[in-house]
Amino acid sequence: MIPELGHFALITAFVVASFQALIPLWGAQTGQNRLMAVARPAAFLQFALLSLAFACLTQAFVVNDFTVAYVAQNSNSLLPLRYRISAVWGAHEGSLLLWALTLAGWTAAVALFSRRLPREMVARVLGVMGVIAVGFLSFLLFTSNPFRRLLPDFPLDGGDLNPLLQDFGLIVHPPLLYMGYVGFSVAFAFAIAALLAGRLDSAWARWSRPWTTVAWCFLTVGIALGSWWAYYELGWGGWWFWDPVENASFMPWLVGTGLIHSLAVSEKRGVFKSWTVLLAIAAFSLSLLGTFLVRSGVLTSVHAFASDPVRGLFILGFLGVIVGGSLLIYALRAGGVRSEGSFELLSRETGLLLNNVILAVCALVILLGTLLPLLSDAFGWGKLSVGPPYFNTVFPALMVPLFFLMGAGAWLRWKRHGLAEWFRRARFSLALCLVLALGLTLWLGKKPMAVFGVSFLALWILAGVWIDLGDKLKHALSWTAGLRRLSRSQWGMLLAHAGIAVCALGAVFTTVLSEEHDLRLTPGQSVAVADYRLAFSGLKEVDGPNYQAMRGEFQVYEGEALLTTLYPEKRAYTVNRTSMTEAAIKPGLLHDLYVSLGEPLDGGAWAVRVYYKPLVRWIWLGALLMALGGALAVSDPRYRLARQQAKASLGKGVEAA
Repeated sequence: MIPELGHFALITAFVVASFQALIPLWGAQTGQNRLMAVARPAAFLQFALLSLAFACLTQAFVVNDFTVAYVAQNSNSLLPLRYRISAVWGAHEGSLLLWALTLAGWTAAVALFSRRLPREMVARVLGVMGVIAVGFLSFLLFTSNPFRRLLPDFPLDGGDLNPLLQDFGLIVHPPLLYMGYVGFSVAFAFAIAALLAGRLDSAWARWSRPWTTVAWCFLTVGIALGSWWAYYELGWGGWWFWDPVENASFMPWLVGTGLIHSLAVSEKRGVFKSWTVLLAIAAFSLSLLGTFLVRSGVLTSVHAFASDPVRGLFILGFLGVIVGGSLLIYALRAGGVRSEGSFELLSRETGLLLNNVILAVCALVILLGTLLPLLSDAFGWGKLSVGPPYFNTVFPALMVPLFFLMGAGAWLRWKRHGLAEWFRRARFSLALCLVLALGLTLWLGKKPMAVFGVSFLALWILAGVWIDLGDKLKHALSWTAGLRRLSRSQWGMLLAHAGIAVCALGAVFTTVLSEEHDLRLTPGQSVAVADYRLAFSGLKEVDGPNYQAMRGEFQVYEGEALLTTLYPEKRAYTVNRTSMTEAAIKPGLLHDLYVSLGEPLDGGAWAVRVYYKPLVRWIWLGALLMALGGALAVSDPRYRLARQQAKASLGKGVEAA
């Protein structure tokens, strides 16, 4: 009965979402308060119903109810409880239910925290989010029902969860990634609501900005966790593979980064209004495109679910409706959008605009590389492969001007600035960064072009952060007093920009300076790797809850001092007979030592792969700094004042109308 209750809750949520999509929008269009008042209770009820459906599916996994097809395919009685719970979103149907639940959660949050906004605005925003919910709930009910039974013939035991997914990463990575993906629906809904109301003013940007920043923070952490998961789980020592599904999450992040900055300029300076709306549409559209890529079966990926063309066509059609409909509304309404401010060619506004354009071009380049093989195959142009060489060539070339502009913007003023004045202010920092980057390159003595380039750009960004901080403190009586007066949003901006520099250093240094050693070792042998000596003591058999493993033992020495012992494993899973490599890592702030156990060789030897990874953890440290910066900005108390100002501004507009 529990799965039937979940199915009934899902059907009821679809009905509620349909009312939420139609009635409030009609009420806002006709000015009927009673119809607009439906929006909030519908949002709360939809969230409650989807929470019930999700709980019912979780219960089926916990009690091993193999009469439910989705449970039988993706779980097993030997699977540990924590993985049975995370298996709820480990495959197609459950991950889509998580998507719908996350959307309902964002919708309920908007309904809860938008009480200071005019009723018309709230009705339109929640109505647009209801339209999105109808699409995804239709997809669940008609093509991907997670509660389908296997009665009367059902297996006594289930299949198994993919061993790659039997990890802590599955517990945290998809929920956080979905919070970011789906969170951009709020920015999208506010943009469409503002277009429908014909009021693209600073109040709209001010209200939409914190929601966008929160979604961006979640997506940043979700992508970083996915990178960390791939690094330690796949056994290759890599942290980014330009996998199509990785690209699908990275593209909305790039556009979302531009959207955050564009919203800030629209709020403060009254410019970029049309551009900001387009970025909001693009960020959510790319999130939907990622859903299509993962769930349609049109690509091959360790992340991809499903291979049913009906599902792919459904999502593709829904994507066309959302993107096409939003662009149509934009085309009909954008003619009346006018910027309130002006600026000259050399100004901070121009720098931010160029940064936004570069971010959009980066997303377009990744989109082209991801979709071109699919398009080539679909139109009969032959098989075309676009892999890491393409991305590793084009993407860094776009990052160079982006990072330079990030640093240069600190010396630019709003509205207008002279080139000679900019150079006079920036020349000392420019020279210092060049000298320090050159010194670091000579000291390392490896890959001079890459090391010099990324060192200079990272130092240049950090110099910009320092100068920006100095500008904010120059009128304070003392540095300590000035630091105390800095707002959380200002601290957040500085921290996020510093995070970009840290992440860039980690990404490039670990890529160009890593060492890889493929070894043949027998117990008792040792080998020198970088500044360490790695001694192979032997192996022993260990039993896991649903696997058997050969566990290696490696002592890590620095000189004669024993630093740690590493235990990499080669696992054979009981149910699906799949072999997996579990790497062992000695982590460090400056470098990692990474050991992966391969296959047995003749004479009692084993294949062992050892990596020395400089600054690899700076990649995730930089991402966390970025997310922390965004969280600080959102926590700024001035956003509460912004909501009051937004209400006052929109209220005056309604009265004038």
